[in-house]
Amino acid sequence: MAVLRLVPVGAACLLSALALHAAPRPDQSLSPSSTTAVAITAPGALQVAIRRVWDASPQVQAARAELDAARARAQAAAQPLYNPSLDLAAENADVDRRTAGVSLALDLSGKRRARASQGAAELHASEAGYALLRRDIATRWLTAWSTASLAERQAELGRQRLALMQRFDTLAAQRLKVGDISSPERDLAGLALGEAQVQQATLEGNEAAARAALLAISGQASGSADLPPLPKALPPDAASIAPRPLDELPQLTQARAELASAEAGVKVARRARIPDPTLSLTGGQVRSGPRTDQVIGLAVSIPLPVLNTGRAEVLAANAEADAASANVRAQEQTARAALQEAQARYSALRSAAGAFRHGRAAAFEDRTTLLEKLWRAGEISTSDYLVQLKQSLDTALSGQELESQAWQAWFDYLTAAGRLADWIDGRPQDASR
Repeated sequence: MAVLRLVPVGAACLLSALALHAAPRPDQSLSPSSTTAVAITAPGALQVAIRRVWDASPQVQAARAELDAARARAQAAAQPLYNPSLDLAAENADVDRRTAGVSLALDLSGKRRARASQGAAELHASEAGYALLRRDIATRWLTAWSTASLAERQAELGRQRLALMQRFDTLAAQRLKVGDISSPERDLAGLALGEAQVQQATLEGNEAAARAALLAISGQASGSADLPPLPKALPPDAASIAPRPLDELPQLTQARAELASAEAGVKVARRARIPDPTLSLTGGQVRSGPRTDQVIGLAVSIPLPVLNTGRAEVLAANAEADAASANVRAQEQTARAALQEAQARYSALRSAAGAFRHGRAAAFEDRTTLLEKLWRAGEISTSDYLVQLKQSLDTALSGQELESQAWQAWFDYLTAAGRLADWIDGRPQDASR
């Protein structure tokens, strides 16, 4: 029985290997082609469901709040560094003195520009992180949704199996009374019914677990009516949607923005080493006896960077910039490898799922009907009927799982290609970009 169960899996593996051999080379997939723009859109029910998940997700809400905070920090970084100071002084002695002064530190080294550049880069990184989080949550939900849809379909197929086994058990009892089958064959039918009941409980448990995983991501309980069904058609060919350039991927955008922020931090640290002068203007009057004089004074003070030169801060900022640069290179390597793997795996699974659909293995209902007719006619024994029925059911379950894996691989390819948001929103996929 185990050998029979491995038949559809072995066929799927063979088709997967052929598709892997025929998959485009990674350098070809990474270079933009000259095709025209096409629009590949997610089903409307999926679009609504994903937007609902985004609206209800605490992670998205937290990321949105962090984005607002980064926007406020960028505005704060662009403000002037120093505020003027007001100094009022009065003295009653041999000489009465009444003065008022204003002082202001002057940003002559460009600290404000450096801080503004750093704040803008941090805001850009936060925006990319927000888009990256939304993409990851959508990918996780889509994967959990396809798993839940698969579990639902398999549970439905299991209910059909249970109904078949119940009818088979009833017919076996009737045929035993008239002497068409032997008592061991009647017992075999009862054992098959018990096994189907156990397997059905397992499938329904898997469906409950899949829905719980979906609930953990969406935060909203949904029944079968609320869950979008898995599309009957297979996802489109990977060649119909070109990957974005590496620099436009959210993770690369975030990494490059973090690099820009770190490089701006180096400039901030270097500017901070340069002391800024403070200009003070004082005016008032001095009265000594019957004589009153008007006074005005101008002073300039400059701090001396003797005890703390700020050199350590510059070294730390340079190290952070080197780390950010290395992270950009690491993200590029990871993105290339992820795209190559996702494209090859999706092409293999989609080819295998298409071959399964066009093959005889997908005709489950016709085959089960024919088997029952043959058994009733006495052309096959009870054991042969059960063996072939079990093989048909296992093959149908394997086919459903293969199609679900193809959809999950499609989501992974869209994620690796930077096109998941375009697919969800229905934006044109311009391969010439």
